[in-house]
Amino acid sequence: MDHATVATYNERGLDWAATHAVPHCRAEAEAFAARVPRGELRIDLGCGAGRYLPFLGTPTIALDASEPMLTAGLELAPDSLGVLADVEDLPFGRNTIAGAWSWMTHHHLPRARHPLAFRELHRVLKVGAPLELQMMAGAGDGYVLYGVKSTDRWFSASSPQQLTDLLTGAGFLVDETSIVVDDDELRLRATRGLTLADTVNDQMDLLVCGLNPSILSAEVGVGFARKGNRFWPAALAAGLVTEDRNPLAALVDHRIGMTDLVKRATARASELGSDEYRAGLDRIDRLVGWLQPRTVCFVGLSGWRMAGHDKARPGRQEETVGGRPVYVMPSTSGLNAHSSLADLTGHLTEALALARES
Repeated sequence: MDHATVATYNERGLDWAATHAVPHCRAEAEAFAARVPRGELRIDLGCGAGRYLPFLGTPTIALDASEPMLTAGLELAPDSLGVLADVEDLPFGRNTIAGAWSWMTHHHLPRARHPLAFRELHRVLKVGAPLELQMMAGAGDGYVLYGVKSTDRWFSASSPQQLTDLLTGAGFLVDETSIVVDDDELRLRATRGLTLADTVNDQMDLLVCGLNPSILSAEVGVGFARKGNRFWPAALAAGLVTEDRNPLAALVDHRIGMTDLVKRATARASELGSDEYRAGLDRIDRLVGWLQPRTVCFVGLSGWRMAGHDKARPGRQEETVGGRPVYVMPSTSGLNAHSSLADLTGHLTEALALARES
């Protein structure tokens, strides 16, 4: 969370909570509780003074980055398990939580940090777990809310399209019929999917875009995870990364981001249709336009062709995505017998060189 915002809640949060004690969305909270399997853990992310805790079902984890707010929340719902922690660093194992309620919490992060925060939430949730989310609607990012009211809390506002793209990229299935804009509030319902979450931020030199996750990759949370896939050996040999099968280290240590053209996990990429590739490319275009990596590298020529570039050949493309240069290379799958490890290493070396000169 934004540190100044947490400090504000530590100092004056209880005063604010006293004027916002009525749970106006109690019906939504109770409906969320009904969607979590009986007896399974659910979490209130940024529980504050606990106005929704009594309606989320049991057992519930009350999590907040502000100790005074968490203490107040536990007084209102003493049966909850209190955890003092940050939504960007959740202290839970993979696939351990069966539902997440985030009510006016994630908007206290700068927008560029949202993808990793929701990647972290995807990590701890079980496949099929419901997510109920409310954030600020509109545009803007900072300590000045809507350009009018000065504040010592950070606010990030989003449009329905931006929030849908964000959660889709983070590995959630969005129920678009559930998107509600109510004045300055944006509510959305989603489900944790069997797929990969993007590993991206606004500091990327190279954004690596695979075709789509394999079932194994979706289960373990690492792209190109199959033993016979040559992406990681080629990435190591090309100097993109220094750790095998660690996408977060690739981003943080080497400015290499990772996403997928299509988020749906399949046994083979051949199960995907051209409509999925075209829709996926539209999302990638918006993602790149927002985060502006130096270059985008599409791993898998077939997906790029099916997305509308049927005569494309490997290498730098004439087209751009999100205003940034594009490099397309052959698939690193072990099923692609036409490309050797040396060939794939050479393509990644060229893509990285393009990123550094762009």
